[in-house]
Amino acid sequence: MMAIFNFFGSIFGYVLWPIFYVVQNYGIAIIIFAILAKIVLFPFSIKQQKAMANNARLQKKQKEIQEKYKNNKVKANEEMQKLYQKEGVNPSSGCLTSIVPMLVMLGIFYSISSPLTNTLHLNADLVNSTVTYAQHIPGMPLHSGVNTYYQQIEVLNNFGAVINTDFVHNCFTQAEISHIEMLANGFDLFPGSGISMLQVPSTYGFFGSFYTIIPVLCFVSSVVTQILTMKLNGTQMQGCMMAMMLAMPLFSAYIAYSVPAAVGFYWICSTLLGLVQSIVMHKFYNPVTMIANQEARHVALLEQNERKL
Repeated sequence: MMAIFNFFGSIFGYVLWPIFYVVQNYGIAIIIFAILAKIVLFPFSIKQQKAMANNARLQKKQKEIQEKYKNNKVKANEEMQKLYQKEGVNPSSGCLTSIVPMLVMLGIFYSISSPLTNTLHLNADLVNSTVTYAQHIPGMPLHSGVNTYYQQIEVLNNFGAVINTDFVHNCFTQAEISHIEMLANGFDLFPGSGISMLQVPSTYGFFGSFYTIIPVLCFVSSVVTQILTMKLNGTQMQGCMMAMMLAMPLFSAYIAYSVPAAVGFYWICSTLLGLVQSIVMHKFYNPVTMIANQEARHVALLEQNERKL
C-alpha cells in the first residue's frame, strides 16, 4: 500500500516541481496544484454532486416509506431499494467519491516527505548515501532517531551544512545541487516569514505554536464545507454521509498535525476550492432543477408515445 502512495507521490512531483520552478514558492505551487487537481477530479465531483441532489430529491418519498413501514424495518428496506432502482439512484455512490481527495492528500504527503526522490527525482541510492553521510556531520540535527519518512526533509532543511562538502559534489551535478538549494529556499509560507511548510506541527505541541493553526483549519474548513454543501442540496445526513462528516475532517486534522505543514496547507486549499466548486455546480445539479428535468423528460416521452399512436 505504501509503495502505491509513494508512486503517486512521485507522479505528483513531476507536476509540483515545474510549477515551483516557475513561481519559486511552494505555497503558491500547492495552490496551483490544488486547482489542477480539482480540474482533473471534476468528473468525480459532478458524480458526488448528483448523488447528493438525488438523495435530496427523494427525501419526501423516503419519509413516506419510513412512516408507512415504521413497524417493519425489513419491508421498509425492501421498499427503499425498489425506490432507488425505480429512480436510478445509488444512495452510497457519493461515499466513494468523497474518499478520493483523501487519497490525493496521501500522495501529496509522499511527494513532500521525500522531496529529493519524489519531487526532484534524484537517484535514490545517492540520496540515501547523502542521508547517511549527513548523520555523521557534527552538529547536524539529522541522526538515526529521526523519523525515516522525514530524513530527506532534514537534509533539505540543513543543506547549507552539507552543500560545500566533497561528498555532495561527487554525488550530484552542479545543476542538481542548484535545484536542491532552490527547493530548500522556497518552503517559507510567506517570503522571509521563517514559517517553513516542511515543519511538522506535532513537533511543537498542540498549544502555543503557529503550526497548530494548520490542523485546526483543516478540521474547520472540512466540516463547514460539508455542512454548507448539504444545506445547498437540502440533504439530510444519514448512513455513510453522517459518518464521513465527522470521521474525514478528524482524520484530515490528525494527518495535518502529524505530517509536514505543506500537506495540511494543500488540504485547506483543496477544501476551500471544493466549496467554491460545489456552489457553482449547485446551479446546474440541484434537486429543483433535476426534478424539473425529470418531469420535462416524462412529458416529452408521453408526447412521443401519443404521436406514435
